Amino acid sequence: MELSGLLQPGELAAAFASLPVFPLFDLGYFIVSVLYLKYEPGAVEMSRRSPFASWLCAMLYCFGSYILADLLLGDSPIDYFSNNSSVLLATAVWYLIFYCPMNLFYKCVSFLPVKLIFVAMKEVVRVRKIAVGVHHAHHHYHDGWLIMVATGWVKGSGVALMSNFEQLLRGVWKPETNEILHMSFPTKASLYGAIFFTLQQTHWLPISKANLIFFFTMFMIVCKVFMTATHSHASPFAPVEDFICPVLFGSVSGGRDDHHHDHREGSHDASPALPPQPPAKSREELNEGTRKRKAKKAE
Repeated sequence: MELSGLLQPGELAAAFASLPVFPLFDLGYFIVSVLYLKYEPGAVEMSRRSPFASWLCAMLYCFGSYILADLLLGDSPIDYFSNNSSVLLATAVWYLIFYCPMNLFYKCVSFLPVKLIFVAMKEVVRVRKIAVGVHHAHHHYHDGWLIMVATGWVKGSGVALMSNFEQLLRGVWKPETNEILHMSFPTKASLYGAIFFTLQQTHWLPISKANLIFFFTMFMIVCKVFMTATHSHASPFAPVEDFICPVLFGSVSGGRDDHHHDHREGSHDASPALPPQPPAKSREELNEGTRKRKAKKAE
């Protein structure tokens, strides 16, 4: 009876929601975040050329969500950096991944079975940050649903929404990689999760926060672990979005695509036209010209 009582879903969810994320889960979050930084083209060269820029990018990968959330709520964007324990832990992870002799630490944490554990730990932190972000925004704006959703979204999306700024620190400018234009699965999931937690916070969703944290975390863990293990980039939301979005927002017609394509081509054609090139001379004409030049020299 005692064992069955311990395994009650409500108590399990409450115990899971009360687990501290520091230092164990934060460690997994930092490891995966800095691994993604090292995967970026030129990141290793930058770490040798400018260690400070590399460290700053790593801090954005680890704490970018806190910076954006503080900016939205009017707090100091560097407020979280007063948490010395987290900053030192993230710095240690950055140093070991980029500068450990023979890349031993990187090889260990990037080994797929080990990496999957850290990926799951990162999703635990992500969902907890979404819930905390919504709760924090609700404390400041009780009826600000949009503010609660936006704060929870940036808390969960992390550096993805700051990708263009982070690229500038690495000397790269790719505006076409804007995360809002091309949302990845974590960004979309963070947005949907922020909506769910906002509905729960405002008592429109009849579920306890502990249960919502537990079930949404399990969903995120399953999706991210599967996508990482299979190296898949397909979003689990794609089938639903492909069905609902054309109904609500319309589908992109072929004519519109052609017009957009033609417009882009037209922008290239709008450059000043080059003067027509004269036709190429034949071999006989070239030989004749050579003979005439030699004759003039002889004269």
